[in-house]
Amino acid sequence: MTTAATRGDRRISPVFLGIAAVTAVAGWAVWTGFADATGFAVFLFVTGAWIVSLCLHEYAHARTALHSGDLSVGAKGYLTLNPLKYTHALLSIVLPVLFVIMGGIGLPGGAVYIERGRIHGRWKHSLISAAGPLTNVAFAFLCTAPFWLDALDGVPRAFQYALAFLAMLQVTAAILNSLPIPGLDGYGVIEPWLSYRIRRQVEPIAPFGLIAVFALLWIPEVNIVFFDAIHALLRGLGVEEFQRYCGYDLYRFWRGLFDEQDPGCAVG
Repeated sequence: MTTAATRGDRRISPVFLGIAAVTAVAGWAVWTGFADATGFAVFLFVTGAWIVSLCLHEYAHARTALHSGDLSVGAKGYLTLNPLKYTHALLSIVLPVLFVIMGGIGLPGGAVYIERGRIHGRWKHSLISAAGPLTNVAFAFLCTAPFWLDALDGVPRAFQYALAFLAMLQVTAAILNSLPIPGLDGYGVIEPWLSYRIRRQVEPIAPFGLIAVFALLWIPEVNIVFFDAIHALLRGLGVEEFQRYCGYDLYRFWRGLFDEQDPGCAVG
């Protein structure tokens, strides 16, 4: 029988600490202008912070499951924040980072494997699924705090732009992952309240939910409506569209090797 997580099972992984350290150093380089290549520093900072948020997203699922009755999550390494310990590192970490690079979309990743049979009570099951997106919501509020608190005095423009782009990733991840589509956390929230017959019918298509979301976002009309909603929400949090755009422009530092980056986003 699986027992409670040991201290070793909860020890923060050196892999996660390394990622967090790179993120912190890159953030310092963006803030101080220490790096000659500001775009590369922004890339490291945003990518590192995005991976940290993905790890915390999965950790939130696991931690909530632990307190709800699934004591197996510790032995699986889910409480160490190690991205390599999650059920599918490709879906959980690599693909979300690739989607950020390709289109500036905070696509939700894979998941931890929760032994649902150990957990009793529909509310507990719903809370476990909701814990991940709520982590992204918390990150979004943290990233946008300087904007809606009107506390940008003294904050370098490059750092403002990086935070604005990172906030957009967190908002898109929170919204996409909250959709009631099989395979996403939003469906996990409502699944315990559905009939057994419906759950059995939906189960075979659950692995394709993320692919379906990605395909829908390629439809121009859907894409426009989705990003209009994202922009409206971020404007409500004090983040202007040009700040998010310039953050993404700086993030794609490699464009400067082939094309001229937008001069309106110059920070030097």
